[in-house]
Amino acid sequence: MISFLMGSASVLIAFGLVIFVHEFGHFIVAKKSGVKVDRFSFGLGPELFGFTWGETRYCVAWIPLGGEVRMAGEMDPGAERAAPRDPREFFAKPWYRRIPIVVAGPAMNYLLAFLLFSLVFFAWGNPSLSPDAVVGDVAEGFPAQSAGLRPGDRVLSIDGLAVAQWKDLAQAIHERADRPVTLEVRRAGTDPAAAAVRVQLTPRRDPATGHGLIGITPLTVYEKMGLWASFRQGGFQTVFWSLHTLDYLKDRLVRREKPELSGPVGIAAVISKSARSGLQDYIFLIAMISLGIGLFNLFPIPMLDGGHLMFYLIEGLVRRPVSRRVVQTANAVGLSVLLGILVFATYSDIQRLRGGDAPAATGNK
Repeated sequence: MISFLMGSASVLIAFGLVIFVHEFGHFIVAKKSGVKVDRFSFGLGPELFGFTWGETRYCVAWIPLGGEVRMAGEMDPGAERAAPRDPREFFAKPWYRRIPIVVAGPAMNYLLAFLLFSLVFFAWGNPSLSPDAVVGDVAEGFPAQSAGLRPGDRVLSIDGLAVAQWKDLAQAIHERADRPVTLEVRRAGTDPAAAAVRVQLTPRRDPATGHGLIGITPLTVYEKMGLWASFRQGGFQTVFWSLHTLDYLKDRLVRREKPELSGPVGIAAVISKSARSGLQDYIFLIAMISLGIGLFNLFPIPMLDGGHLMFYLIEGLVRRPVSRRVVQTANAVGLSVLLGILVFATYSDIQRLRGGDAPAATGNK
């Protein structure tokens, strides 16, 4: 029960932080731009509780899968709308004044990702994989877990063959698929002079490569970094993962293959697992989620921030707002696309969870 509550709390904190930062970006830039904000909501749907301060209603809604910044006049888009009665309405502002308000949400997600990446590097250091034959993590459901291997165990030999480097251990395991092997292991935290423990297991054959796998990853070591170096590395990670995501999606589209997507179910499962594995993993994952939310919202899909941005840029080019009918049709199509993505991602999550698929880890042997 305690584990469940901690996992649930970690999911709520992660989603809550990412959503709040996104909506706060829209909110603060709208306020600074002189736009009246009627409602600032964390969550979607009917209000659960809230309060009114000044001209804005601040509330928490029932469905914690998003948020809303409702600006005056925002619900009446299109060229045929009535002239704004209040100069502080959203559509009373010229198109180029609306663009910063729309972009502010994803921009805040990117800022959060950058700061969290930098925090991880500054507090824990720059991670790299140890070359030593030391177990860093043990995957659930693999032979290593069944045999009792633990994080921090140092593998001394395999079938009497001495191993000191991870690459030697990996090669020996790869060559012994479906063959029983004996490992000599020095337990984590024991005296180097203590007797080794013998562990017997059978590497599982990977159907994709034919290599033997037992479900262990190398030890991660951290190199301390200064503040400026941490910011540089945080910026690098932000750019790298953005470009990597775009490259992955482009590659899948070119190959006409379905991308591997995770919906709320899968993301919640990964968040809960990362919270148990360590604070640095948890913070790094929140940064990744924030970056993903920011990037996804910039896609030119109606209903997303990128879709609104597209309409305002068109308005600037043709010097008149897009017609109400076009906006409504595009929003209906965009909503269908988003619901389709959500259903597909949720179905993929459920299939992975039912199949017991573990997330891939670098160096899994």
